[in-house]
Amino acid sequence: MKREIVWREEQSEALTNATTEETFFAAIAKAARDLGFEYCAYGLRMPLPVSNPKMLLLSNYSTEWQQRYASENYLAVDPTVAHGIQSAMPVVWSPQLFASCPDFWTDASGHGLKHGWAQSSFDAKSNVGMLTLARSQEEITLTELRENSVQLSWLAQAVHEGGVRLASMKRDAEPAIMLTAREVEVLRWTADGKTSGEVAQIMDISERTVNFHITNSLVKLGVVNKTAGVVKAAMLRLL
Repeated sequence: MKREIVWREEQSEALTNATTEETFFAAIAKAARDLGFEYCAYGLRMPLPVSNPKMLLLSNYSTEWQQRYASENYLAVDPTVAHGIQSAMPVVWSPQLFASCPDFWTDASGHGLKHGWAQSSFDAKSNVGMLTLARSQEEITLTELRENSVQLSWLAQAVHEGGVRLASMKRDAEPAIMLTAREVEVLRWTADGKTSGEVAQIMDISERTVNFHITNSLVKLGVVNKTAGVVKAAMLRLL
Protein backbone atom coordinates (compact mmCIF):
# COMPACT_ATOMS: atom_id res chain seq x y z
CA MET A 1 0.00 0.00 0.00
CA LYS A 2 2.78 2.43 0.89
CA ARG A 3 4.45 1.68 -2.42
CA GLU A 4 1.22 2.51 -4.29
CA ILE A 5 0.86 5.80 -2.42
CA VAL A 6 4.44 6.79 -3.24
CA TRP A 7 3.85 5.88 -6.89
CA ARG A 8 0.70 8.00 -7.09
CA GLU A 9 2.49 10.93 -5.47
CA GLU A 10 5.31 10.67 -8.01
CA GLN A 11 2.93 10.51 -10.95
CA SER A 12 0.81 13.35 -9.59
CA GLU A 13 3.86 15.58 -9.23
CA ALA A 14 5.05 14.78 -12.76
CA LEU A 15 1.64 15.43 -14.31
CA THR A 16 1.07 18.60 -12.31
CA ASN A 17 4.48 20.09 -13.08
CA ALA A 18 4.20 19.45 -16.82
CA THR A 19 3.86 22.71 -18.75
CA THR A 20 4.11 21.37 -22.31
CA GLU A 21 2.41 18.56 -24.19
CA GLU A 22 5.79 16.83 -24.49
CA THR A 23 6.54 16.76 -20.76
CA PHE A 24 2.93 15.91 -19.95
CA PHE A 25 2.88 12.95 -22.30
CA ALA A 26 6.29 11.80 -21.12
CA ALA A 27 4.79 11.52 -17.62
CA ILE A 28 1.85 9.51 -18.97
CA ALA A 29 4.15 7.18 -20.91
CA LYS A 30 6.31 6.53 -17.84
CA ALA A 31 3.26 5.74 -15.73
CA ALA A 32 2.07 3.38 -18.48
CA ARG A 33 5.41 1.57 -18.52
CA ASP A 34 5.33 1.26 -14.74
CA LEU A 35 2.00 -0.55 -15.13
CA GLY A 36 3.32 -2.83 -17.86
CA PHE A 37 2.12 -1.10 -21.03
CA GLU A 38 4.31 0.01 -23.94
CA TYR A 39 1.67 2.13 -25.66
CA CYS A 40 -0.59 4.83 -24.33
CA ALA A 41 -2.94 7.47 -25.67
CA TYR A 42 -5.00 10.27 -24.18
CA GLY A 43 -7.76 12.18 -25.90
CA LEU A 44 -9.58 15.20 -24.49
CA ARG A 45 -12.68 16.87 -25.88
CA MET A 46 -13.71 20.21 -24.44
CA PRO A 47 -17.35 21.27 -24.91
CA LEU A 48 -16.90 24.71 -26.41
CA PRO A 49 -17.21 26.11 -28.96
CA VAL A 50 -20.05 23.74 -29.84
CA SER A 51 -19.39 23.97 -33.58
CA ASN A 52 -15.70 23.18 -33.21
CA PRO A 53 -14.86 21.69 -29.79
CA LYS A 54 -11.27 22.03 -28.62
CA MET A 55 -9.35 18.73 -28.75
CA LEU A 56 -6.12 17.40 -27.28
CA LEU A 57 -4.82 14.12 -28.72
CA LEU A 58 -1.57 12.54 -27.51
CA SER A 59 -0.19 9.04 -28.13
CA ASN A 60 2.95 7.04 -28.78
CA TYR A 61 1.25 4.82 -31.37
CA SER A 62 3.27 4.38 -34.54
CA THR A 63 2.91 7.12 -37.13
CA GLU A 64 1.73 4.48 -39.58
CA TRP A 65 -1.11 3.41 -37.28
CA GLN A 66 -2.15 6.97 -36.54
CA GLN A 67 -2.34 7.70 -40.27
CA ARG A 68 -4.22 4.45 -40.87
CA TYR A 69 -6.70 5.23 -38.08
CA ALA A 70 -7.40 8.63 -39.61
CA SER A 71 -7.56 7.54 -43.25
CA GLU A 72 -9.94 4.65 -42.51
CA ASN A 73 -12.06 6.83 -40.20
CA TYR A 74 -11.75 4.21 -37.47
CA LEU A 75 -12.94 6.77 -34.94
CA ALA A 76 -16.46 6.18 -36.24
CA VAL A 77 -16.35 2.43 -35.48
CA ASP A 78 -13.93 2.23 -32.54
CA PRO A 79 -15.96 0.50 -29.79
CA THR A 80 -13.72 1.81 -27.02
CA VAL A 81 -14.59 5.37 -28.05
CA ALA A 82 -18.29 4.52 -28.24
CA HIS A 83 -18.12 3.00 -24.76
CA GLY A 84 -16.08 5.88 -23.37
CA ILE A 85 -18.56 8.50 -24.50
CA GLN A 86 -21.31 6.77 -22.54
CA SER A 87 -19.55 5.38 -19.48
CA ALA A 88 -16.68 6.02 -17.09
CA MET A 89 -16.36 2.32 -16.39
CA PRO A 90 -13.06 0.82 -17.60
CA VAL A 91 -13.10 -1.52 -20.57
CA VAL A 92 -10.62 -4.25 -21.52
CA TRP A 93 -10.04 -5.07 -25.17
CA SER A 94 -11.39 -8.41 -26.31
CA PRO A 95 -12.57 -10.09 -29.52
CA GLN A 96 -16.14 -9.71 -28.22
CA LEU A 97 -15.70 -5.95 -27.80
CA PHE A 98 -14.52 -5.62 -31.40
CA ALA A 99 -16.99 -8.12 -32.87
CA SER A 100 -18.82 -5.38 -34.75
CA CYS A 101 -15.64 -4.18 -36.50
CA PRO A 102 -13.38 -7.19 -37.16
CA ASP A 103 -11.34 -5.42 -39.83
CA PHE A 104 -10.44 -2.66 -37.39
CA TRP A 105 -9.49 -5.23 -34.74
CA THR A 106 -7.28 -7.15 -37.18
CA ASP A 107 -5.66 -3.93 -38.40
CA ALA A 108 -4.91 -2.73 -34.86
CA SER A 109 -3.43 -6.09 -33.91
CA GLY A 110 -1.24 -5.97 -37.00
CA HIS A 111 0.22 -2.71 -35.71
CA GLY A 112 1.11 -4.22 -32.34
CA LEU A 113 -2.01 -3.08 -30.49
CA LYS A 114 -3.25 -6.45 -29.28
CA HIS A 115 -4.11 -6.03 -25.61
CA GLY A 116 -5.49 -2.88 -24.06
CA TRP A 117 -7.41 -1.13 -21.34
CA ALA A 118 -9.28 2.16 -21.51
CA GLN A 119 -11.24 4.42 -19.17
CA SER A 120 -13.01 7.73 -19.65
CA SER A 121 -13.22 10.66 -17.27
CA PHE A 122 -15.90 13.33 -17.07
CA ASP A 123 -15.85 16.53 -15.06
CA ALA A 124 -18.16 19.30 -13.91
CA LYS A 125 -17.30 21.50 -16.92
CA SER A 126 -18.40 18.82 -19.42
CA ASN A 127 -14.86 17.97 -20.51
CA VAL A 128 -14.52 14.35 -21.62
CA GLY A 129 -11.23 12.49 -21.72
CA MET A 130 -10.14 8.91 -22.30
CA LEU A 131 -6.90 7.20 -21.34
CA THR A 132 -5.90 4.07 -23.25
CA LEU A 133 -3.04 1.73 -22.32
CA ALA A 134 -1.98 -1.03 -24.69
CA ARG A 135 0.71 -3.57 -25.43
CA SER A 136 1.69 -6.11 -28.05
CA GLN A 137 2.46 -9.23 -26.06
CA GLU A 138 0.96 -10.48 -22.78
CA GLU A 139 -2.78 -10.62 -22.26
CA ILE A 140 -4.32 -8.58 -19.46
CA THR A 141 -5.28 -11.08 -16.79
CA LEU A 142 -7.92 -10.83 -14.10
CA THR A 143 -5.17 -11.02 -11.50
CA GLU A 144 -3.41 -8.04 -13.07
CA LEU A 145 -6.63 -6.07 -13.14
CA ARG A 146 -7.33 -6.82 -9.48
CA GLU A 147 -3.83 -5.81 -8.47
CA ASN A 148 -3.70 -2.63 -10.55
CA SER A 149 -7.33 -1.49 -10.72
CA VAL A 150 -6.87 1.33 -8.20
CA GLN A 151 -3.73 2.67 -9.90
CA LEU A 152 -5.30 2.42 -13.36
CA SER A 153 -8.47 4.29 -12.43
CA TRP A 154 -6.53 6.85 -10.43
CA LEU A 155 -4.21 7.44 -13.37
CA ALA A 156 -7.12 7.95 -15.77
CA GLN A 157 -8.53 10.70 -13.56
CA ALA A 158 -5.14 12.29 -12.82
CA VAL A 159 -4.27 12.41 -16.52
CA HIS A 160 -7.65 13.95 -17.30
CA GLU A 161 -7.23 16.70 -14.72
CA GLY A 162 -3.74 17.40 -16.03
CA GLY A 163 -4.96 17.40 -19.62
CA VAL A 164 -7.71 19.92 -18.88
CA ARG A 165 -5.23 22.13 -17.05
CA LEU A 166 -2.75 21.96 -19.92
CA ALA A 167 -5.40 22.65 -22.56
CA SER A 168 -6.69 25.60 -20.55
CA MET A 169 -3.16 27.06 -20.39
CA LYS A 170 -3.07 27.20 -24.19
CA ARG A 171 -6.01 29.55 -24.49
CA ASP A 172 -6.61 32.98 -23.05
CA ALA A 173 -8.01 32.88 -19.57
CA GLU A 174 -11.69 33.72 -19.56
CA PRO A 175 -13.40 35.27 -16.53
CA ALA A 176 -15.82 32.98 -14.73
CA ILE A 177 -19.42 33.41 -15.86
CA MET A 178 -21.70 34.21 -12.95
CA LEU A 179 -25.44 34.15 -13.52
CA THR A 180 -27.93 35.32 -10.92
CA ALA A 181 -30.54 32.94 -9.53
CA ARG A 182 -33.24 34.73 -11.56
CA GLU A 183 -31.20 34.51 -14.77
CA VAL A 184 -30.67 30.80 -14.23
CA GLU A 185 -34.38 30.23 -13.58
CA VAL A 186 -35.38 32.12 -16.72
CA LEU A 187 -32.90 30.16 -18.84
CA ARG A 188 -34.11 26.87 -17.39
CA TRP A 189 -37.69 27.58 -18.40
CA THR A 190 -36.43 28.79 -21.78
CA ALA A 191 -34.54 25.51 -22.18
CA ASP A 192 -37.86 23.72 -21.66
CA GLY A 193 -39.26 25.57 -24.68
CA LYS A 194 -41.24 28.24 -22.84
CA THR A 195 -41.73 31.64 -24.48
CA SER A 196 -40.97 34.85 -22.62
CA GLY A 197 -44.68 35.33 -22.03
CA GLU A 198 -45.07 31.83 -20.60
CA VAL A 199 -42.01 32.27 -18.38
CA ALA A 200 -43.47 35.54 -17.11
CA GLN A 201 -46.69 33.76 -16.09
CA ILE A 202 -44.84 30.88 -14.44
CA MET A 203 -42.51 33.16 -12.47
CA ASP A 204 -45.22 35.77 -11.80
CA ILE A 205 -43.15 38.61 -13.24
CA SER A 206 -43.57 40.84 -16.27
CA GLU A 207 -42.49 39.73 -19.73
CA ARG A 208 -40.29 42.81 -19.85
CA THR A 209 -38.46 41.57 -16.75
CA VAL A 210 -38.03 38.13 -18.31
CA ASN A 211 -36.48 39.66 -21.41
CA PHE A 212 -34.27 41.84 -19.20
CA HIS A 213 -32.86 38.72 -17.49
CA ILE A 214 -32.41 36.97 -20.83
CA THR A 215 -30.53 39.93 -22.30
CA ASN A 216 -28.23 40.12 -19.28
CA SER A 217 -27.57 36.38 -19.51
CA LEU A 218 -26.69 36.56 -23.19
CA VAL A 219 -24.22 39.37 -22.55
CA LYS A 220 -22.53 37.42 -19.74
CA LEU A 221 -22.39 34.25 -21.86
CA GLY A 222 -21.08 36.10 -24.90
CA VAL A 223 -23.75 34.81 -27.27
CA VAL A 224 -26.26 36.49 -29.58
CA ASN A 225 -29.52 34.59 -29.11
CA LYS A 226 -31.52 32.52 -26.63
CA THR A 227 -30.75 29.19 -28.26
CA ALA A 228 -27.01 29.76 -28.08
CA GLY A 229 -27.36 31.06 -24.53
CA VAL A 230 -29.25 28.01 -23.30
CA VAL A 231 -26.82 25.62 -25.02
CA LYS A 232 -23.74 27.34 -23.63
CA ALA A 233 -25.15 27.65 -20.14
CA ALA A 234 -26.11 23.98 -20.17
CA MET A 235 -22.68 22.91 -21.47
CA LEU A 236 -21.04 24.93 -18.70
CA ARG A 237 -23.44 23.31 -16.22
CA LEU A 238 -24.76 26.65 -15.06
CA LEU A 239 -28.40 25.52 -15.25
